[in-house]
Amino acid sequence: MRVDVFTLVPHAFAWLTEQRPIAGILGDGLELRLFSYRDTTPLRAGQVDDEPYGGGAGMVLRVDVVAAALEAAYGDEPPRRVIALTPQGRPLTQEVVEELAGEEEVTLLSSRFEGFDDRIVQHLCSDAISIGPYVLSNGELPAMVLLDAVARRLPGALAEGSGEMESFSVELGGALEYPHYTRPPDFRGWTVPDVLLSGDHARIDAWRRGNVR
Repeated sequence: MRVDVFTLVPHAFAWLTEQRPIAGILGDGLELRLFSYRDTTPLRAGQVDDEPYGGGAGMVLRVDVVAAALEAAYGDEPPRRVIALTPQGRPLTQEVVEELAGEEEVTLLSSRFEGFDDRIVQHLCSDAISIGPYVLSNGELPAMVLLDAVARRLPGALAEGSGEMESFSVELGGALEYPHYTRPPDFRGWTVPDVLLSGDHARIDAWRRGNVR
């Protein structure tokens, strides 16, 4: 899978690429390319954003800047999946993660502060995704969240079987994971459910599936 990230701060991803699961599959199951808007901006002095028409707080990433970046990378043939990361997008769920993990190529557009000129989302993107209804100063964070979530679902990223029953897994119907307990079995009178100590894996599995939340 190839993931292209267009960003104002490419070096922000250095830490992420040194961590699992991405570090384990980078260059094998995952090709990650980072593009800076400033490298291809048609504006002077590396400018990429501007004040919005009609006034208001904050600066907005310009449509001509993003168009120039995409054209420099892809010419006249943009990829099928170009995703704007914005609080107004559809929520990032495990179902969406599984959907994106099945793609061969995904392009992510990040921004910061007040976000995008809406023409970017309407005309240059095929999708918009949100990690939550709030504004972040660092637009690279949503891209990292999505990238990490997708990377976990790629072949070779996790030990075999370790991702089959994790939080928000499709197998659990998109619910949160079941409760976990470890030693000691009794601490201050707070006990571990007897079924988890029974050694009966069929009963344990049934209990877990009945206690997802």
